[in-house]
Amino acid sequence: MRVLGIETSCDETGVAVCDDQRGLLAHALFSQAGLHAAYGGVVPELASRDHVRKLLPMIRAVLADAGTAPEDIGGVAYTAGPGLIGALLVGACVGRSLAFAWDVPAVGVHHMEGHLLAPMLEDNPPEPPFVALLVSGGHTLLARVDGIGRYEILGETLDDAAGEAFDKTAKLLGLPYPGGPALAALAATGKPGRFRLPRPMLDRPGLDFSFSGLKTAVLVALDGLVVDDSVRRDLAREFEEAVVDTLSTKCLRALDASGLERLVIAGGVGANRRLRVRLAAECEARGATLHFPRLEFCTDNGAMIAYAGMLRLLGGERTGPAIEARARWSLGSLRPPGAGTR
Repeated sequence: MRVLGIETSCDETGVAVCDDQRGLLAHALFSQAGLHAAYGGVVPELASRDHVRKLLPMIRAVLADAGTAPEDIGGVAYTAGPGLIGALLVGACVGRSLAFAWDVPAVGVHHMEGHLLAPMLEDNPPEPPFVALLVSGGHTLLARVDGIGRYEILGETLDDAAGEAFDKTAKLLGLPYPGGPALAALAATGKPGRFRLPRPMLDRPGLDFSFSGLKTAVLVALDGLVVDDSVRRDLAREFEEAVVDTLSTKCLRALDASGLERLVIAGGVGANRRLRVRLAAECEARGATLHFPRLEFCTDNGAMIAYAGMLRLLGGERTGPAIEARARWSLGSLRPPGAGTR
């Protein structure tokens, strides 16, 4: 089966074609970061409008790159949630319309399931069961994965996601949008040890996260200081180390609690170099295996939606003709694919 995948959950337009025999055939991604930079964050209405402008030309280009005609498509997958509701509806309307016009089945995909399955696109995909850390601008959670649709949430953030904390802290330090990559780049030049920030919720058992207090701790650390480049660099370094310490420790706790020795990291913050290096060292020391998607598939992309949708379509799952999207949608509510209309 050859599947067209569409991702429009936030501020990136992603399109891909995936084949169950030949793998990923083509993909394209357009980031709206430049559009939203003037506003210091994502403006939902502008995101939706830009998806409308970009989506159809991108679909034509990706089909051409994949050497695929519409009659070769066996199904359409689109992100149905969670995300910005207007942006989601753009992708859902286009995806459902194309499926109707081409007389092929469609399936709405959970955005975080797409991230969760992104490492499956690599040459050495992880085999379930494994522990997954999904860490992005909007989500931070740990889950046990026993197969597609078989997810047990082990812990999640009680407030800000890790990526959200990066963005908010970057704004406190006067860095431009998007703040996460800018803060990580600044942290690479900072000196450790000048500041000491808390490691949230590591002083108690459990696998939940909390990052809003870490942002507040940065604000307190800045109080009364002359904020120059040296302060920004060193505080960015300590903030990044605090987040990495917290995520790494929770991942190791999750491996211990589950009895598994296979860890998957997915989501935009999974591209963070310090996090990758730290977890690689920790997993090597305990004999665990570690899997990341390639950097281009850490952020939102169409390839992960095409792949997740292909698995569900092959399992017999179908989404009915109604155009639906969900701003909120728990990953734990998903079930394995099965025949029938959802």
